[in-house]
Formats: sequence, structure tokens, C-alpha cells
Amino acid sequence: MTFAPILFVFTFVVSATQEPPPPAPPPPPGLPIDGAVIFILVLGLLYGIYKKLTSIKT
Repeated sequence: MTFAPILFVFTFVVSATQEPPPPAPPPPPGLPIDGAVIFILVLGLLYGIYKKLTSIKT
């Protein structure tokens, strides 16, 4: 007998006996990255306005 059917049955038995993982808890409100993302977007917007105004003057 070859090893392929034995390995197939063994992996099926192992996967059938495992329980599904518990559901992950929801993320906490107000993740710390939210403030940084807003800050970078505002900074980029202000820089774009500054570049637009300086290109109009020249």
C-alpha cells in the first residue's frame, strides 16, 4: 500500500478533530492610527493648497 492514501486519511482525521477558532473580538473604538491618518491627510491638503497658491503668484 502506498503512502498517499494513508496520508490523505490521516490529514482528514486530523482536520476533522480540530475545533474552529473562536471568533475574534471586535476592535476597540478609536484606533490610535485614526488620528495620524487624519493629520497626514490635512497636512497633505494644506501643502497642496500652499503649492497651488505659490504657483499662481509666479
